[in-house]
Amino acid sequence: MDKELKQLCVEYGYTSLNHYGEELCGDNVEMTSDGEWTTLVLADGLGSGVKANILSTLTSKILCTMVAGGADIEDCVDTIIQTLPVCKERGVAYSTFSIIHVNNQGKGHLFEFDNPEAIWYHHGHTCDFPRNELQIRDKRVFVTELELDEGDMVFVMSDGTIHAGIGQMLNFGWQRKEIMEHLDRSVDPHMSARAAACLLASACNDLYLDRPGDDTTVAAIRMRPRTMVHIMVGPPVDKERDEEYVHRFMMDTDKRIVCGGTTSQVVARCTGRKLKTSFDFPDKDVPPIGFIDGIDLVTEGVITLRRLLTLSDKYVSVKDLTPKTYAKKDGGSLLANIIFEEATHVVFFVGQNVNAAHQGLDIDITMKLKLVERLADNLRCMGKNVVVNYD
Repeated sequence: MDKELKQLCVEYGYTSLNHYGEELCGDNVEMTSDGEWTTLVLADGLGSGVKANILSTLTSKILCTMVAGGADIEDCVDTIIQTLPVCKERGVAYSTFSIIHVNNQGKGHLFEFDNPEAIWYHHGHTCDFPRNELQIRDKRVFVTELELDEGDMVFVMSDGTIHAGIGQMLNFGWQRKEIMEHLDRSVDPHMSARAAACLLASACNDLYLDRPGDDTTVAAIRMRPRTMVHIMVGPPVDKERDEEYVHRFMMDTDKRIVCGGTTSQVVARCTGRKLKTSFDFPDKDVPPIGFIDGIDLVTEGVITLRRLLTLSDKYVSVKDLTPKTYAKKDGGSLLANIIFEEATHVVFFVGQNVNAAHQGLDIDITMKLKLVERLADNLRCMGKNVVVNYD
């Protein structure tokens, strides 16, 4: 099937490790998307600490803005050379970079200057890109024309990845071939870009024995099909609008999630389907899930959403190395897998009806609204397209 018919989109994410003992990372990643084109820049500043952070931040922000705006790579590099402050100690203004500029059909360009070569994850296996050398002033920039298929990923990284383990677990660091073999063994083709980047960065951290000897950043993009998820959180204020509300919730989406006991009863009644409740407690702190035919997941409300928010805070942290996929079967983990890993577009249906069962408890409509707002913010940080409807 044609890529356009399948409505592919670009997913991105990254993870960074600071040089041990440094508060600031000498690498920086900038990303932007206009809905059709996505631009990701990973820059690695000379050295580590504050100076490196300034160099990489300037480089990534300038390049991301210029490339996304359609500037030629020659003009971009020329601007960087003239803009970066010169290090007094070494007499150079130096920041390496990798740039991915790609549209929703997988077409675009990869530009690389002195970073480790990007790795292409294509049809379930890693491989090399064809690279053409471009001489800009006295700099060698490598250019690759991208033609990415559904499921393809592109990994770009700072040189902290290939230095991982030097003088500790490995004599000569982690060689490129070994990195590719690790990705072949570990990456699931359905894994999100953020989860895959975190997986590689975490392996580097293990080789560094939790004390990175260099700033280490892994960023990835993934071509994936557009997946719409609707989440209903609470019934509308006007009970006479229940059927219209549920009808909108059920229409034009790939997955449907219902959060809340009263909400699930309203959905069951309006759809004419039975609501069944599980009595399994995979996590004693999260209420059990339920089941309604045609609904992908039914969970309890506020307590489960609190767990989801906690998981989302860790997921969006670029320094958190915990796995970004969830094996547990409690409502919060199941929600996280669908929303974080599968969804590209999320629509919240937030009913503001006051639940009589919550009177006298530490749960009110304001709390629910704040939970949804914070979740929506975190999902946007993940690169999701988020809409919140209030009824």
